[in-house]
Amino acid sequence: MTLGTRSQEQWSETIHSQRRPSATDAVTQQRQRKGVGDKTITGASQITTKQSIIPVSLVTILFFLWGFAYGLLDVLNKHFQEVLDVSRAESSGLQAAYFGAYFIGPLTYSGWIVRRFGYRWTFIAGLCIYGVGALMFWPSGVKRSFGGFCGSMFIVGSGLSTLETSANPFIATCGPPRWSEVRLNLAQSFQAIGTVVAPVLAGYVLFKNVSGEDEKSLQSVQYVYLAIACFVFLLAVVFFFAPIPEVTDADMADQGELSAGVTGYQDRPLRKQYVLFFGVFAQFCYVGSQVAIAGYFINYATEVKGGLTSQQGSNQLAIAQGLFAIGRFVASFLMRFLKPRHILLAFLSCCIVFGAATIGATGDAGLAMLSLVLFFESCVFPTIFTLSLRGLGRHTKRGGSFLVAAVSGGAVFPPMLGAVSDLRDSTRIAMAVPLAGFVVAWLFPLYLNIFERKRLDGFRSSKIGVSSSSESGGSDENLDEKSSTPKEAPV
Repeated sequence: MTLGTRSQEQWSETIHSQRRPSATDAVTQQRQRKGVGDKTITGASQITTKQSIIPVSLVTILFFLWGFAYGLLDVLNKHFQEVLDVSRAESSGLQAAYFGAYFIGPLTYSGWIVRRFGYRWTFIAGLCIYGVGALMFWPSGVKRSFGGFCGSMFIVGSGLSTLETSANPFIATCGPPRWSEVRLNLAQSFQAIGTVVAPVLAGYVLFKNVSGEDEKSLQSVQYVYLAIACFVFLLAVVFFFAPIPEVTDADMADQGELSAGVTGYQDRPLRKQYVLFFGVFAQFCYVGSQVAIAGYFINYATEVKGGLTSQQGSNQLAIAQGLFAIGRFVASFLMRFLKPRHILLAFLSCCIVFGAATIGATGDAGLAMLSLVLFFESCVFPTIFTLSLRGLGRHTKRGGSFLVAAVSGGAVFPPMLGAVSDLRDSTRIAMAVPLAGFVVAWLFPLYLNIFERKRLDGFRSSKIGVSSSSESGGSDENLDEKSSTPKEAPV
């Protein structure tokens, strides 16, 4: 008997040795502030949309936070080139630091925290790390140190990657599985709103009428991040007391068994989760392309449209990010009626078409093409994330960590684009770098639509959390015959 087979049998025994709590049990237990182990069935995988509204709404606030941080990062890239006199390639160090943290955190400490202590304590840990990184912007501004800002951004990225390691899979699994893509796209829509607010704030407050030697520009950055630090520390206290249901990997394995009749779910070792690994690679390439485009949007705007200032370019970025936010709301609405795999393929196809057009276009046409790229980028990340998590069962949290780690593509593509831009002295030509990333990411939904459509469509027809009967034919009442207190399963 192989090690993988023994592990599967142990997990099967773990699931079947416990009573199956109801969604009501999960709701009554959600105010407990102690950690929940991954081998405990809490019943949270069966909660309804109504029961998930409060916790999902609360976690959605976190999406706005890192949307704001990400949107501000894009503007800092351009303005640090002017204020601190760094090159376009050097300024990409901000992205490298921020997104480099995404490679380390989810695969090490943040992934371990979410599996060992559950979502609540991962939220709190991420917020505290984020707050410390925001505070470090103050001494970096005093010293006018670009390296200090990069170090501070790495800590901020560490905190946000910890939040994403928990928030994305939490939203995807907290509620009926048939609406997983809708929930995550809708929550991420508020992340997109944060990316709109940040450039507007930067354009009209942080860098309004400042020159390269104006120290007030850095003081504005310092005060903004000081305010962010105070807010996130307060939010950490809120999450300590908030009702957060714990959807464990045991819950997801139990959900997989309940839905096996329509999805063909089988418990497989992690190394055989091929869709997950394909999704991670596609996510890496897509996020790298998205970050590269946003980070050099202002450079592109001022290049293709002569006479455009950096502040005006920042305003153009805000408009494009507004289209990005609208795109997410549009995709969320469409997913109520259309299959997410179809929408993902269509949106990525449009990213390729309009991305290619930005290379040859100039003036307002170039800006329009690049803005449309952002509109169609909108649903790609959350949809790749949820489709890749489908059917992972006991590997759900680890799979979520891998997908968040793929965000580290944002540390790779911007330096490549910056290097090509410096070499050819053209941001417009350098847009071929993110275009290549879109093409690679596009292969993932193409594969899903050809080879995985039956399995994925099964989750869309799942009745878990929607009706009182499960796919296994049992009712909620029949599943609740034993004690209502969740217990730790034998290892």
